[in-house]
Amino acid sequence: MEMPTEKGNILAVLVIAALVVATTTVSALLSASKTFSNTGNVKAVGVGVYVDSGCSQPLSSINWGTLTPGSTSNFTAYVRDEGTTALVLSKTIGNWNPSSASSYITLNWNREGYVLGSGATVQTIFTLLVSSNISGISSFSFDITITGTEST
Repeated sequence: MEMPTEKGNILAVLVIAALVVATTTVSALLSASKTFSNTGNVKAVGVGVYVDSGCSQPLSSINWGTLTPGSTSNFTAYVRDEGTTALVLSKTIGNWNPSSASSYITLNWNREGYVLGSGATVQTIFTLLVSSNISGISSFSFDITITGTEST
């Protein structure tokens, strides 16, 4: 068996290097790319509702307790604009149980149409009114949705 010579080793390395360069060149000919920069601003629209003025305890439900016909009850919460643009606040109510409760119970609040600045917090009072004509309802539930729509 013949031992490879130093010249043979150098020749083998040069052949391998030439193949790598040729392969890389062929690959480069088969693809193209273009890189470009981007700039812009992102508007984040978000609203949070909290139990406390420091906005550390999110509000997940309100327990109105036991109410009597003709009564009114208030609940204080805090609404925060958690986005980067001013919001116009609105509320909707749905998912009444029983559905007939919506005929006898009304929920108002003092922030309908209020423009809340980016990052700002506002105290909000929800007022629940029970009709003096309510009958046949011993318990109820409903959902409140607070929406912040981008102010134009």
